[in-house]
Amino acid sequence: MEMTAMDGGFADAPREAALAFRAALQVLARPGRIDRLAGAAPPAPASPAAGALLLTLCDPETGVYLAGAHDTQALRQWITFHCGAPLVGPEQADFALGTWAALQPVGAYRIGTSEYPDRSATLIVETEVLDPAGARLTGPGIEAEAALSLPELAAFQANAKRFPLGFDCYFTCGDRVAGLPRSTTVTEAG
Repeated sequence: MEMTAMDGGFADAPREAALAFRAALQVLARPGRIDRLAGAAPPAPASPAAGALLLTLCDPETGVYLAGAHDTQALRQWITFHCGAPLVGPEQADFALGTWAALQPVGAYRIGTSEYPDRSATLIVETEVLDPAGARLTGPGIEAEAALSLPELAAFQANAKRFPLGFDCYFTCGDRVAGLPRSTTVTEAG
């Protein structure tokens, strides 16, 4: 049976959206933490975790940018049907979805202003590996230090130096999600 734009949403929307929202908040509040985020079945190549984030965080007021291979007709229709979110370019995006390579250059996304630092983009980075190992994370929400497999270090180091400006990130892999807010200091694992 072929999937349509109407398929793949939350089966029990109020309950699953509440669980997904809690997981989304938890992973940003506790950088390095990896949670499961299921319930959505978006069209390929979007992961279930990325789909759940879109269903939970996007609405007709939040612009979504689809980068690279994620910019498919099926995913565009799915987002339009389930979220009503307008599809925009990177400069207008509230949320951007794609692989790290496809989301480049990160300088294209909004980082907020001194008056409104919250008017920035959140990147949903699809990864092949999501492990609590690799880059060393310190900062708010981390007791001593944490670790997370990141696609690179330099962009996240530069992003943290701009705090309170900057972009925030979710990393998704299958049904797993981790968060990296702009307030997190990223260094090479020692």
